[in-house]
Amino acid sequence: MPRTLEPPTLDEIRAARDRIAGTAIRSPLVRLSAPNGPGAIHLKLESLQPIGSFKIRGALNAIRLAPRESLARGVYTASAGNMAQGVAWTARELGIPCAVVVPDHAPETKLRAVERLGARVVKVPFEEWWRVMVEHRYAGLEGHFVHPVSDPAVIAGNGTIGLEIVEDLPGVEAILIPYGGGGLSTGIATAVRAVRPGVRIFACEVETAAPLAASLAAGAPRTIGYTPSFVDGIGGRSVLEEMWPLARRLLDGSLVVSLRQVADAVRLLAEHNRVIAEGAGAVPVAAALTGRAGAGQIACVVSGGNLDSAALVKILVGEIP
Repeated sequence: MPRTLEPPTLDEIRAARDRIAGTAIRSPLVRLSAPNGPGAIHLKLESLQPIGSFKIRGALNAIRLAPRESLARGVYTASAGNMAQGVAWTARELGIPCAVVVPDHAPETKLRAVERLGARVVKVPFEEWWRVMVEHRYAGLEGHFVHPVSDPAVIAGNGTIGLEIVEDLPGVEAILIPYGGGGLSTGIATAVRAVRPGVRIFACEVETAAPLAASLAAGAPRTIGYTPSFVDGIGGRSVLEEMWPLARRLLDGSLVVSLRQVADAVRLLAEHNRVIAEGAGAVPVAAALTGRAGAGQIACVVSGGNLDSAALVKILVGEIP
């Protein structure tokens, strides 16, 4: 039976904002400098966080909230790279050991960053990694486990992004968010629904790994075919069952885009805004450019910028890595 997961309260999200202040930055919200785009597209640049990803928000909040005695043997997480960096950064700050379980297709750029922060990398096949996500544990590792998605404190940390968007863009009509496990989108949605319930909130997925779209269409969690790609920060074979009730209730749908559309969005961001976005971070921009989110004031969460240099080079010359 899946765990019962309650979303954080608005007070908990506001407390998280205070708790992470001074380490996680209030990321800027800037207009996309693109010709002929639908509406006014704005970029919430989480790629500028100290680890190049929004994940530092949830990691900081979860670990700073954890009882000190539970941290005595260190911390660990399961991550394709960005949450690993967030947990490793916070563990280094506290002087405690850190380990991360990563799937075998995790990009070297992210793995090197994790190791620079002093964490131990445990690389496993994707199926084994996904099992850690489902079971919330990995045999052989000790310490406090920080789930990258369904930890309520992580979700509350992610929700701080929603508070910032509605404060910095009062006229926002739609918010587009990458959908990996659902912790980012439901965190933002929880905050926004509490203060601006009329804003439309869309998850964004890539066609090679879009379990939420399939699940929403079926009305229940579905397992899909999964193809690894340069869009490594989101996607999986299924929706985490504990996240399904929140996603179904809080989100207005899933906008699915192709790898070509994502690569084009990465290139556009680099050429027009001088912003380096990883594949997952560019998915909301690709979705916004299709016009399916409407033509009003749109905020796209550029969730991270940790893209392999070799992949970026290929994208800039028009290829798909």
